[in-house]
Amino acid sequence: MKSSFIHYIYILLLFITCQVSAQNATSQIRLFGKITDAETKEALPYASIRISGTTLGCSSDNNGNFSFFTPKLKDTLIVSSIGYKEIRLPLSHNIKLPINLKMKAERYQLSEVTIKPKKEKYSRKNNPAVTLVRTIIDRRDDNAPENKPFYSRDRHEKLNVALNNFDTSKENHFAKKFAFLENYIDTSLISGKPILHVSARELIATDYYRKQPKRKRQHVKARKREGIDDIVSAESIEALYEETFKDVDIFNDNISLFGSKFMSPLSKLGPTFYRYYIMDTLDIDGEKCIDLAFTPFNSESFGFTGHIYVTSDSTFFIKLVQMNVPHDINMNFIEYMNIKQRFSRLDDGTRILNEESLVTEFKIIDAANGLYASRNVSYANYRFQQDSLSQVALDFPGNVIEDDNSTRRDTAYWAANRLTTVTEKEQSVGRMMKELRANPLYYWMEKGIAFLFTGWIPIREHEPPVFYGPVNTSVSYNELEGLRLRTGAMTSAYLHPHLFGNFFVAYGTRDNRWKYMGELEYSFKKKKEHPNEFPIHSLRLHYENDIYQYGQNYLYTNKDNIFLSLKRQDDNKIGYLKNAEFTYTREFYNHFSYAVTLRNRIDESTYLIPFERVNTSNGVTTKSYVKDITQSEIEIYLRYAPNEKFTQTKWNRYSVLPEHPVFSIKHRIGFKGIMGGDYNYHHTEGSFKKRFWFSAFGYTDCILKAGKVWNKVPFPLLISPNANLSYTIQDESYWLMNAMEFFNDEYVSWDLTYFMNGLIFNRLPLIRKLNWREVISTRGLFGNLSDKNRPDPLNTGTLFNFPYNEESPHYMTSTPYVEVAVGIENIFRVLRVDYVRRLTYRDLPGIDKEGIRIKLHIQF
Repeated sequence: MKSSFIHYIYILLLFITCQVSAQNATSQIRLFGKITDAETKEALPYASIRISGTTLGCSSDNNGNFSFFTPKLKDTLIVSSIGYKEIRLPLSHNIKLPINLKMKAERYQLSEVTIKPKKEKYSRKNNPAVTLVRTIIDRRDDNAPENKPFYSRDRHEKLNVALNNFDTSKENHFAKKFAFLENYIDTSLISGKPILHVSARELIATDYYRKQPKRKRQHVKARKREGIDDIVSAESIEALYEETFKDVDIFNDNISLFGSKFMSPLSKLGPTFYRYYIMDTLDIDGEKCIDLAFTPFNSESFGFTGHIYVTSDSTFFIKLVQMNVPHDINMNFIEYMNIKQRFSRLDDGTRILNEESLVTEFKIIDAANGLYASRNVSYANYRFQQDSLSQVALDFPGNVIEDDNSTRRDTAYWAANRLTTVTEKEQSVGRMMKELRANPLYYWMEKGIAFLFTGWIPIREHEPPVFYGPVNTSVSYNELEGLRLRTGAMTSAYLHPHLFGNFFVAYGTRDNRWKYMGELEYSFKKKKEHPNEFPIHSLRLHYENDIYQYGQNYLYTNKDNIFLSLKRQDDNKIGYLKNAEFTYTREFYNHFSYAVTLRNRIDESTYLIPFERVNTSNGVTTKSYVKDITQSEIEIYLRYAPNEKFTQTKWNRYSVLPEHPVFSIKHRIGFKGIMGGDYNYHHTEGSFKKRFWFSAFGYTDCILKAGKVWNKVPFPLLISPNANLSYTIQDESYWLMNAMEFFNDEYVSWDLTYFMNGLIFNRLPLIRKLNWREVISTRGLFGNLSDKNRPDPLNTGTLFNFPYNEESPHYMTSTPYVEVAVGIENIFRVLRVDYVRRLTYRDLPGIDKEGIRIKLHIQF
């Protein structure tokens, strides 16, 4: 998700930066003061302060202080806190600042129970609110529709993103330049501010659920999107929205939103994470309900504040939920977020969700007004009997079935099938964008942003058949080539939906040698934009004549990325490579995939990586050099990633939220004598990846790998761990290991990183204001090189000498190689800095024992 999120954020910055002057031109008045207890004079933290009729306001801090801006001084200031009488203060220009208010304790009566807030420390023992919530938690699944063998429901979903507090005054030069935008101004449901919609999406679908065997499917009947997000890949932005604005299930232990896990107030661990209060009773839809309020013990942690309205009868049925994130939450960009859910029950007591809304305000940069987003989902026509249509849907291998004409539904279809109203302003985004793009200034600004953050240049505006790029590989540097210049291009589905091409040409100014790559892929499935769209079923022919950097595997970027040219060690473990491949790939909807590759590869030696044989006989040592070696092999690759979701760029994929396990195994077989092959060999490697969530306390990314080369082979065919020579953080690599420092023919490795979400920093005075988050990691491997693959004197004259033998022994003992790192992420919201230390093999020459590594890491 992070890659697409970065692209999307910066596309939005195109609009937002134009609004900075608008905010400065808007009159803003600062309201500030302090809230205290009228009896004890103690400060009241977490009191709610807001302007009536809006959500303009804030919460008091730990010292009872508050401060926020408002565009006007009228209406009423409302101050409330759990257990205290509400204060309503009329506002005018004559109000005296600071506003210091004293709140009086309130009594609440519920049936026979009387509750009075006390000043002693909150206690869970003998607390009726905690007793109530534990009862609700124990019975939270009693009325769930998932208890039925089957159900289906109709869904209508709309999602809008808008520029917040959009100013159309004459002082705003952007608005003045595009005066027509005033015709598209709407009003925020949160604050009543003027907003300008820049993205609008709608979905009409049917959800299906079956208990045994458990299965969920969604049949998408109509989908449309308009606005600035059509700059980004449709598949990529769709996955981004699905993971950012997910369905909320308050009855689960964890709630996934914005790529993070929040602890639900109805989690089994809820009483250890939240404070609960019984506030009052009120009537909802003709039923008497208890107002159960909750707030996290630590306001910086990933939890909610809000209210659950539960019937006061013996069923404890939840009618309504309203939740916000705490004002001080250690979460980027989110200024305000409100979630509402409304439930009703059928005659048999089954709980059904009728509507859900999420409204939020983002602030990407402090100097601008930010963004407003609202997502509304309505459900209707719950059915509990299967029919032929539902059976077909549930038997479909993928999670989503989409009609071929889903994006071409006419106005009459939308009007007949919507479950909620869509306003005229929400539907006018496409028309507004068409007017904007007709302006040359905006047109080229948008193209520049898209080019800068996607790295590819389309040759025409709509449905581009060819892209040039990626731009970050145009110029780079390494020891063998010196300055490397590269240009390339790739085709898209707009040229041909089944046939795709990709190529580059590069030249080194030091070795004066041309390099090139060409690839042709035929997809058996028709693609929307790019060949790596899920699911892949293709034949691919690939040929490259290029350099090869031994001991460095660039898994998530290009080897000639200009940002990796600065190295902590000389980048001199480089040879030449000629590689021809023919690959058949098949992915299934259950996320099992396999690939079979036929490969002929020629590794050519260089003065940096000589293929040198040493023969010692009768006390006489002779040396001979081999120009190249050839490998003819077949590779079989199996991968299983249940429930995987990912975003994808034009050339790669990224797991959106790798909380589900990913298993893979690869086996290569080399054939001597076939197409020039020099060796018979077998090489097996397998891996396991998973993200383990600890609810609001962060998560750990776990990667385990193992591999073995079964035969006697020269060092180019052995296993050299992936060394990271750059100063940046590169996943699945060793940050302090040198390239080709070790050779193994068998290994077991681990890579563990714990992202703590501010678990410690959130509890430290002053530090918690920085919103830093802790990162702890360790990586290492147990490796071994058997006698049969050790060169002279054990295998004199038959194996190549290891290059740079004077710098490293190349052999690992029973001691594993181990690195540990501690770091801070979310520095200035975008930066991660780690200190890494090497724990073993510290006495080898030419190695780094410790260092600092950095990474741009943008996240919520």
